[in-house]
Amino acid sequence: MARARQERAEITRQAILDGAAIAFDQSGFGATSLSDVVKHAGVTKGALYFHFPSKEALARTLMDEQFQVSEDVPAVVNPGLQTAIDLAHQMAHGLRTNVRVRAGIRLVIEFGSFTDPDPAPYNAWIDTCFSCLRPAQDRGDVLPHLDARDLATYLIASFTGVQVTSHVRSAREDLHRRVVDLWNFVLPGITPADRIPFFDPSGSPECRTALGLPNLASAVVPVG
Repeated sequence: MARARQERAEITRQAILDGAAIAFDQSGFGATSLSDVVKHAGVTKGALYFHFPSKEALARTLMDEQFQVSEDVPAVVNPGLQTAIDLAHQMAHGLRTNVRVRAGIRLVIEFGSFTDPDPAPYNAWIDTCFSCLRPAQDRGDVLPHLDARDLATYLIASFTGVQVTSHVRSAREDLHRRVVDLWNFVLPGITPADRIPFFDPSGSPECRTALGLPNLASAVVPVG
């Protein structure tokens, strides 16, 4: 019976997070009330308060979920530049298909920029990107004079801007295309010319298969 109660409690908790995600995705943190969450979750306020003491706790939980996309990076054999490209497409896919990802990213941007500035989520993304770029640089896939952490910071800032612009202009319908553009423009400036053909801006074959993506890459023309 105890296990059955635990399972019911977890089902309720997930329903609350789903309801909160819908509300935050639609209205943002400031305009969302706990009554909105209860309505979308189909639970009572008592059940909500049993699992989450405040709206802030709900928001923090959804924001923390955004880092699950990078959980498998340490398990990747020889993470590198293609890993970073694939992670960008995985996040783009999540933004297009998963309301909890969309809500979490919206909350990260609101908290990180306006509501209560907190660099922690951005720093975590930068750390994940750096964990791919540093070994790539050691292998000669990133130009040796570049600072890998500065590059990671730039790439995360670029992706953040790309996804926001795509959201405004096309409800993220073109997001994967814009991610391909990002890498097509960036690769010639960070990768030795003879190494560029080894990387696919539209994602590795394994990534495209997992996400159901076509090969969107256009030719990358090396500079110089």
